[in-house]
Amino acid sequence: MPECPELHLASIFINTRCAGLHFGGAVEKSAVSKNAEVPFSCPDYTVSSVSRGKELKVFLSPVSSKYKATHIVFRFGMSGSFTMTPDDEIPKHAHLRFYTKEVPRQVLCFVDPRRFGSWEVNGSWQPERGPCVMQEYEKFRDNVLKNLSDKAFDKPICEAMLNQKYFNGIGNYLRAEILFRLQIPPFVSARTVLEAVKHQNQSSDVSLSKKVKIKKENPDLLQLCHLVPKEVINLGGKGYGTGKTEDYAAFESWLRCYYVSGMKSLRDSNGRTIWFQGNPGPLAPKGGRGGRKPRKSVDAGSRSVKAENTVRKRKLKKEVVKEEQTEDDALKHAVKKRVKKEANGVEKECRLKKEKPQRGKKALEGAEKEKISRRRSYRGAAPKTSTQPRKGKPAPKDAFSEKVRPRRLKSPQTRDSPKPRQRRLRSSGESFA
Repeated sequence: MPECPELHLASIFINTRCAGLHFGGAVEKSAVSKNAEVPFSCPDYTVSSVSRGKELKVFLSPVSSKYKATHIVFRFGMSGSFTMTPDDEIPKHAHLRFYTKEVPRQVLCFVDPRRFGSWEVNGSWQPERGPCVMQEYEKFRDNVLKNLSDKAFDKPICEAMLNQKYFNGIGNYLRAEILFRLQIPPFVSARTVLEAVKHQNQSSDVSLSKKVKIKKENPDLLQLCHLVPKEVINLGGKGYGTGKTEDYAAFESWLRCYYVSGMKSLRDSNGRTIWFQGNPGPLAPKGGRGGRKPRKSVDAGSRSVKAENTVRKRKLKKEVVKEEQTEDDALKHAVKKRVKKEANGVEKECRLKKEKPQRGKKALEGAEKEKISRRRSYRGAAPKTSTQPRKGKPAPKDAFSEKVRPRRLKSPQTRDSPKPRQRRLRSSGESFA
C-alpha cells in the first residue's frame, strides 16, 4: 500500500514530468471507475502537485484568466500511482487521464489496478488526518506528545502507528522498519513507549549540544517516523510497489525487517500483518493467526524468486485455460453434432408419420369427408335466373329452394356386359339360352 514516501515521490514525478508541458481538452475518466467525473475542460492549462501524508493534491491551472482553476485530491488506496505514457500506450487500469497539447500527445494517467483509490474534485485535506510525519515534523511531534491521554494510545504501539490522526503517512512497512531499528516489541503499550520519549525530551540536565548529538546517534521513535521515509525518497524510483523493476530491487535490498527471511510475523487486531524480531510483547494476540511467509529475495541485479514463480504460475495457468478451452470446444462440437442428429431423426420420424396410412376411426372420418367433397363436386351449377319475371308467367322457382339430388354416375359397364343383357332378355320374355 502506498505510504508517505510513495505519495511524495508521485508528487515529484508529476512536477518533474509536467514542467514546461501544456495540457488541453477535457479530463477523461474510465467507464469502469466508480469515482466522480471531473467537470473540467480547458484548451490550455498546466499541471502541478503537492503531497501531505497519504494524500496528494493535483492543481489544474488555466493559462487564460477566462477559465477557473481546479484541483483534485487523490488517495491512492492499495495500488494507486501516476505515470506518463504516449497516447497509443495508455495502461489498462488508467482511470483518470490528462492529455497534453503537444504532438505526439502524451497522457498523464492515474493508474489503479485494484480500484481502491479515490479522488475528490476541489476537495481538501481530510480534517481527521494529523500533520504529515515528513513535511510537518514539529507539528506531528507536538500532536502526539500532547495527546498521550487519548484512548488510541491504550493499544499496542504497532496498531497506534497506523492511526492517521497521529501518524499521518505511516503504513505497514514503515512501522515494521521503525520498530525493528529501535528493537521495540510491536505488542507493547503505545503510551509506555511514547511517555519515555516525552520524558527524554523534557530532561533539563542535558545540554543542548548533547541533545543534538543524541538525536543524531540515537533517534527516538518519532524522529525515525520522520527520517525513515526520507531514506526511501533518497532511493529514487517510486518506492514500495508491485512492479519488479531496478528501482524496486533497490528498495527491496533496503528493507531490513518487512517481508525479510528469518523475521516473525503476527496479525494485529485490525488483521494487518506486523513483522518483527524476537519477543512480540505482552499485548500480543493469544492464539492469533500468524502472518504471511517471508518472501525469498535474490541479488538486486536479477529478478526476484517471487517474480519468477509468478511468471511460471501464469504460464501454467494459461496452459490449463488453453486445455480447458480445447475440451470445451470438443464438447460443444459433440453436443452440436448430437443435437443435429436428434433433429434429423425427429424430422425423419415426422415424414414417415405423414406417409403412413391412417387406420380405424380416423380413416373412416377421412373417407367420409372425401365422400362428401366428391358429392359436392358433382352438383350442377345453379341456373341463372333474372330477378324480374316476364309478364303473364309465374316466377321460376329458385334452384336452391328444393334439395337437388346429385346425378348418379354412369356405370362403367358396356351394353354387352352380363347384367344389362340379362335385364334386357327378362323384359322381352326371351330365354337366357
